[in-house]
Amino acid sequence: SSLELNLNNVTAELKNVKSQQAEVMRILESKSIKYELIDISVGGAVRDEMRSKSGNPTAIPPQIFNEDQYCGNYEMFSEAVEADTVEQFLKIA
Repeated sequence: SSLELNLNNVTAELKNVKSQQAEVMRILESKSIKYELIDISVGGAVRDEMRSKSGNPTAIPPQIFNEDQYCGNYEMFSEAVEADTVEQFLKIA
């Protein structure tokens, strides 16, 4: 499986987005879960693909996918961390 974390490296206007992205990466790394970063700031097509795959036309990063399967956004990830169900959330359990 190929876990993707969609993020935006140009987030001056969205400070909390940067901290959410850092939190997701920190937790994935602490669990030794490999992931690929997809930077949506590189162009509209990448952002549009993220929004299309998540089924949300206004989705903002971070968004998490396992290949083409949508796992969720930061709030959903955070809930999975609280419930200790991160692997199930990421569809790798």
